[in-house]
Amino acid sequence: MSPLIVQRTLWLAGITLVVAVAALALARRDAGGGHDLPGAVPVRGTASGYYTSRAAPYGPSAGHARTACGDAFTAKTQGIAHPVLPCGVKIYVRFHGKEVLTQVIDRGPNVPGRDFDITKALADRLGLHGTQTIQWRYAR
Repeated sequence: MSPLIVQRTLWLAGITLVVAVAALALARRDAGGGHDLPGAVPVRGTASGYYTSRAAPYGPSAGHARTACGDAFTAKTQGIAHPVLPCGVKIYVRFHGKEVLTQVIDRGPNVPGRDFDITKALADRLGLHGTQTIQWRYAR
């Protein structure tokens, strides 16, 4: 057998393995079912399925008319800022019995002791004022 055929066979076997692992991971994720919100993924190792974090509202300013993710930042913009989570990551945020699906739209906060900044419009929707403890989890 020529070295070229062996090399191609190994590449195809490797690609097949990667596709099989990905298919199994997706099948396992979809088999979770039974969550209280459609598309919600429980957080392993937490009693409620949610992380807890500190968050506070923030709004646009003259020097902050666009988010770090490139969106226009207006008084009606709803989303969250996080220093590490990538732009567009969708999460459920829960505060005092209200829960919303939102996404990362900005970087921040730059205040010690806070994990998230929540846009003023989203904070108003949740009834969150000042720095508060929220619950959150990833969405699919």
